[in-house]
Amino acid sequence: MKKLIFLSFFLFLSNYLFSQIQRVPTVGGAIMYPTRNIFENTSNSKDLTTLVRALKIADLAERLQGLGPFTVFAPTNEAFNKLKAGSVETLTKLENKEILSSILLYHILSGKFNASDILAKIKEGNGKASFKTIQGGILTASWQGNKVVLSDIKGGTSTVSLADVNQSNGVIHIVDSILIPN
Repeated sequence: MKKLIFLSFFLFLSNYLFSQIQRVPTVGGAIMYPTRNIFENTSNSKDLTTLVRALKIADLAERLQGLGPFTVFAPTNEAFNKLKAGSVETLTKLENKEILSSILLYHILSGKFNASDILAKIKEGNGKASFKTIQGGILTASWQGNKVVLSDIKGGTSTVSLADVNQSNGVIHIVDSILIPN
């Protein structure tokens, strides 16, 4: 009887642990551990190397290791590559640190907004929701097709390609384009 109880418990625990492992997303081949902070996880992703470099240059790495909570719309390397040729190199020069910081902070919200929170606000707003960024500007979220699309003040858009990458100090949503503040 004890063996049967132990075996049942072991099977239950194994299934539970496997299901938990399955729920932890990867970005750029790196597991996004929910026990690590935003900067720790993004630093391990091969798809977010440009973002990580930019965060370091803009002196924002330490901030994203803080308590938060934060919601980060994290642009991939491909998102940065969509910018006009030479833009990334120009933005990451030390003399452009303030502009770079402004752009990066425009991708960050104070507070944790999972996809369900964003969708609820979109529904409340009859198809659109506005979010104030840490930079001070406004991002507008809408539901298009089966994706959340963010719009910047200039009319640029970015689609959330992976939502709800939970972190110890907030959540990351992977986006496919850079949003530009005013």
